[in-house]
Amino acid sequence: MTRTLSPEAMATVKATAPALRVHGLAITERMYERMFAAHPEVKDMFDQAAQESGEQPKRLAGAILAYAENVDKLENLTGPVMRMARRHVETHVKPEHYPIVADNLLAAIKDVLGEVATDEILAAWGDAYWYLADILIAQESELYNAQSHS
Repeated sequence: MTRTLSPEAMATVKATAPALRVHGLAITERMYERMFAAHPEVKDMFDQAAQESGEQPKRLAGAILAYAENVDKLENLTGPVMRMARRHVETHVKPEHYPIVADNLLAAIKDVLGEVATDEILAAWGDAYWYLADILIAQESELYNAQSHS
């Protein structure tokens, strides 16, 4: 099933870019904190040195900001999306891991932004997350299949 992203959701996500520029790192730090506490089984999928140095939360904050700024022109993100898919395959990310990240990312947005993170904003980000997740899952599937046939 290929999801679509409505023009309204795109506009809402794009409108959050300024808030992400200011609060993105706090959101990703909170997301990892929540996720590792609730799902310690996924912690080993992440480079712990990059976690401890703060590099991983910074990279993810940058990726989320780039996504928000380019949500209406994803062709600008083809290279980064492919790098992310390759990294996910290297670390054995599977489709069943995406809901864990989604739940913790959306909760972290709410935790950090508080009342500013309205239901409309969270719904738009949920739609945007799953739209991108479907793209990544498809790319990762192709990469996993290529690995198994080589």
